[in-house]
Amino acid sequence: MTIRVSVVGAAGRMGSNVVKAVEAAGDCELALALDAGDDLSQITPENTDVVVEFTVPSVTLGNVLALVRQGVNVVVGTTGWTDDKLDQVQAALDDAPRPDQSVFIAPNFAISAVLADYFATLAAPYFESAEVIELHHPDKVDAPSGTAIHTAQGIAAARKAAGLGPVPDNTQSDNGSRGGVVDGVHVHAVRLRGLNAHEEVLFGNAGEQLVIRADSFDRGSFMPGVLLAVRKLSTGNYPGLTVGLANFLDL
Repeated sequence: MTIRVSVVGAAGRMGSNVVKAVEAAGDCELALALDAGDDLSQITPENTDVVVEFTVPSVTLGNVLALVRQGVNVVVGTTGWTDDKLDQVQAALDDAPRPDQSVFIAPNFAISAVLADYFATLAAPYFESAEVIELHHPDKVDAPSGTAIHTAQGIAAARKAAGLGPVPDNTQSDNGSRGGVVDGVHVHAVRLRGLNAHEEVLFGNAGEQLVIRADSFDRGSFMPGVLLAVRKLSTGNYPGLTVGLANFLDL
């Protein structure tokens, strides 16, 4: 069966790569390619099996809610999601036209980044200290990245489950140099021309350090993950809201 895929944000850096990946996939066909100002109501269950949404954080929630009301499945690559926004998506799915309707949101579609995130949660209970550094191109509009936030949250949850206390830090005055804090884990964002998408997770004990690093040098590295999510949602076996590509990797 050919999967009919529509792309929202098709003219953007990521969206244009999704269009090419869909057109090159033997089991997919491009239904509609829409961008800013285009009418989303063109997308319906009659012409689309799965929508891929890659826009910007300021509009993605409205897009996803509209697409859910229109009865289509949605794969979302836009970052900037909060618990409140996720709750709104879940509420929309509760009232969706179809009981098997699904929305999938990925902090990152790169297999390397998803595995690094997973390995970090495994390592977290064994180290006294943990910090996250994410590095991206300067055109990225949000900081820290959704991937880094997700990684920090996973580290914090694993530390809490293991009964660990706060990460040690005796800094008294830092002028912001200690970065942001996500659930007690410091997260640092670097924006540098020449970079694409990179993350380092640093763990430390007395006398030892573990570094987990994932590098995506080209946006093409995200496309296998996008197509994996499209294929999974097209089966109808993932009703409701799913967050994170790890759910599709049998980890």
